[in-house]
Amino acid sequence: MGNTDFLWLSPLGYISVCLSAEAVCRISFQEGNFGNVWPPDHALAHEVIRQLNAYFEGKLRAFSLPLSPGGSVFQNQVWDAVCRIPYGSTVSYSALSREIGLPDAIRAVAGAIASNPLLLVIPCHRVTGSTGKLTGYSGGLDRKRKLLELERRFVVYGKSTLF
Repeated sequence: MGNTDFLWLSPLGYISVCLSAEAVCRISFQEGNFGNVWPPDHALAHEVIRQLNAYFEGKLRAFSLPLSPGGSVFQNQVWDAVCRIPYGSTVSYSALSREIGLPDAIRAVAGAIASNPLLLVIPCHRVTGSTGKLTGYSGGLDRKRKLLELERRFVVYGKSTLF
């Protein structure tokens, strides 16, 4: 069986999802208006949508999906460290470099984060510049800001007023 691709309309726009028979391969934001989009009749697709809905409702802080992001050993090391950043928190690229034991690899860490194929699931929106400034995000800086605001609202207030 080949890969299955579908779009899902989130509160922050369309999300494209690619699934293999057993795992999620890619989650990314897509620009445009695609109208009504229906997910395939695929158990994993339904689970992805259930978890995405729960995340945007503030009921899910970490995803538990079978993943197949590909990537190099180094990229997977960085992505694993990104997954350990607590919900509602941020960490700088330099702190993340130190966390993986490579304090001089800041640019390489940034490159691994930029190639993250599983937005939200591997929460690279939680990585900032050393001053806390929001920097590059393949979903766009406005979405990065909104995702961080969403998480902080649920951590502080237990509810969201963003959407």
